[in-house]
Amino acid sequence: MKKLVQKSLIAVTVVLGTAAPALAADAAAGKAAFAQCAICHQVGPNAQVVVGPPLNGIVGKKAASYDGFAYSADLKKLGEEGYVWNEEHLDAWLANPKAIAPASMMSLAFPGISDADQRANIIAFLKTQN
Repeated sequence: MKKLVQKSLIAVTVVLGTAAPALAADAAAGKAAFAQCAICHQVGPNAQVVVGPPLNGIVGKKAASYDGFAYSADLKKLGEEGYVWNEEHLDAWLANPKAIAPASMMSLAFPGISDADQRANIIAFLKTQN
């Protein structure tokens, strides 16, 4: 009986472990969803500061590290503390920027994206801009 339970747990683990890739983010959908970000941010070879800094290479980059952009004090502090825009941090930021840096321009102007799939897709798109 004990071996049957162990085999069943292993089988469930294998099935659940292989189901995750089916939920992978869609960079093409993220590019379309990025339109709401493009109001303030650019990406691509000719990206420039608009309201916010360009987001080329943002995934894996330290917060508040684009030279020449005037970051809020709370974003500067995050950067000084070594905060890096990994997928988890970007997801939290896109969900609710006010929770990460309440005094930043983005926190004041952007309410966040409640849809987790849309956030994941935007992050997948941003990863293509590295």
